[in-house]
Amino acid sequence: MRRMLLIGCCAALLAGLAACEQPQTVTTRKTDAKPWQGADNAYLASGWKAGDRGSWEEQMRARAQTQNDYNKTK
Repeated sequence: MRRMLLIGCCAALLAGLAACEQPQTVTTRKTDAKPWQGADNAYLASGWKAGDRGSWEEQMRARAQTQNDYNKTK
């Protein structure tokens, strides 16, 4: 009898502790920089100027064409 009471108390205690969660609050999210802002480092593609949207779009078009398998089969 005493053993069952002890097991019941332990189970109730564990259930109570499981219900103690930290409240989840909404935080504001920082917005990322524009993709063409870029970073100034050694991994930049040649011909691309950081901060220039036009050159960034041209680089994206050129990259897409080199990854186009249809063009490779011609």
